[in-house]
Amino acid sequence: MKIAILSNGPGNYSTKRLKEEALKRGHDVRIIKYRDCYASIEQNNPTVSYDGEDLNDFDAIIPRIASHMTRYGTAIVRQFEMKGIYTISSSIAITRSRDKLRTLQLLAKAGVGIPKTVVSRNTTDIDDLLENLGTPVIIKLATGTHGNGVVLAETKKAAKSTLQAFYLTNDEGTNILLQEYVEESAGIDIRAFVVGSRVVASMKRQSLDDDFRSNLHQGGAGTAIKLTDEERKTAIKAAKAMGLTVAGVDMMRSSRGPLVLEVNASPGFGIEEVTGRDVASAIIEYVELNAKRRVRKDKVGA
Repeated sequence: MKIAILSNGPGNYSTKRLKEEALKRGHDVRIIKYRDCYASIEQNNPTVSYDGEDLNDFDAIIPRIASHMTRYGTAIVRQFEMKGIYTISSSIAITRSRDKLRTLQLLAKAGVGIPKTVVSRNTTDIDDLLENLGTPVIIKLATGTHGNGVVLAETKKAAKSTLQAFYLTNDEGTNILLQEYVEESAGIDIRAFVVGSRVVASMKRQSLDDDFRSNLHQGGAGTAIKLTDEERKTAIKAAKAMGLTVAGVDMMRSSRGPLVLEVNASPGFGIEEVTGRDVASAIIEYVELNAKRRVRKDKVGA
């Protein structure tokens, strides 16, 4: 098969691992810097060009779209979709996963456990909002990543001040969420790496100081962990609700069961080092199975 990895470049660890495993399995692999691609849009002739050539002959693409390049990156993915090329992550699934509010709405609709969350653009209603959520309360930007744009407000006064600051420094299109603080999971969460309909690796992440955020980008430490059956089913259900076949599902343990915090469409591969699990190989195997299955279906339809 001929596979394109849409990435910021060959130096990215996840990109290197995917290429390494694809080459091991005999595939022709090319790394495409999607930010340097351009799309030509005309009736019945969608094209993607890169380095002066049209990209027409790939069997599959593996998008690794950075959060700050979501709009342009998903436009390029969508162009490949218009050409009928198999993608392991659809453009719409990537887009919806980058919006925390949209993610929580979709998860709630699918019956996936989530922390109680409120969204409001009126800071004068903070007292009423906190009647339901209580304090401490988590305040976060709907588009934040890697634990950035997330604040713990321990009092009503702190919550109101934080909200006012967020609204002053962000544009009108940015949603701000208030979320219940789950004390039993403070500074600890679980990352489940889902490929297809199974969890291929899982780890617990814990902050190394008093930070309530456990994200590895914020200095948290990861250790391998065995999920409960309920946690495993929750992770798979969450990925399915988002339409993602490859996803990093972040959960926390609570007295009422696992609660999903976020579903990442381009999860990092640091989990391989923590758990010793071969995530890259599982992704390439999934591409092989599903891209070939799609080709067979197209031949039958023809």
